[in-house]
Amino acid sequence: MSAQAQAALLTVNNIEVIYDHVILVLKGVSLEVHGGRIVALLGANGAGKSTTLKSISNLLRAERGEVTKGSVEFDGERIDQWNPSDVVKRGIVQVMEGRHCFAHLTVEENLLTGAFTRNVGRSEIATDLDKVYTYFPRLKQRRGSLAGYTSGGEQQMTAVGRALMARPRMILLDEPSMGLAPRLVEEIFATVRALKAAHTTIFLVDQNARAALSVADRGYVLETGRVVLAGSGPELLANDQVREAYLGM
Repeated sequence: MSAQAQAALLTVNNIEVIYDHVILVLKGVSLEVHGGRIVALLGANGAGKSTTLKSISNLLRAERGEVTKGSVEFDGERIDQWNPSDVVKRGIVQVMEGRHCFAHLTVEENLLTGAFTRNVGRSEIATDLDKVYTYFPRLKQRRGSLAGYTSGGEQQMTAVGRALMARPRMILLDEPSMGLAPRLVEEIFATVRALKAAHTTIFLVDQNARAALSVADRGYVLETGRVVLAGSGPELLANDQVREAYLGM
């Protein structure tokens, strides 16, 4: 059975999001993410990309936002009214834009905080930690360094590694390549491919449209709070509107 014929792991159904009871940011957004796939969400600054991710992880409330219409379903369950911690326990973890790390903790201590919600033994945590270090060998070298004194690329790797320690079924990645040198961008997206190979589902937002679509099975384009284009990664890379607006061609 094809991925399209299977039920989607994540379904966003015609949602509207309002901030401060006044500001309408998302205007009927619908999209699907199938298990084991990479889906990219493109759009200009202010289009509503991060808001879409936060409507899934339920981090909107911290910014006085709420889903006022529509629904978000994960693996057949509606989750848009859940607490963020319950969403994490269900298997969705968001890596926020801006490389949020605990600056006063070491790299390894940051990684271990990602396993906080899991009631498992030390040996299982150690196994998962080794797996993170396999994805990011540089973090193993820097494991004892305070995160606040590591490079931007290392902090981004730490943020992604911390998400992996929660053993998520889906990772929401918000601007993972922002502010990174081209070589580090390649490393981050190589890791995204490796995570897909390990059957982790990725929903990705990134201003680097070419890099995002090059790894994506499917993509959506968001403009002023609405989905205006959808297609496979290769289809969107070849689309004249996408090439002009996001690829500089």
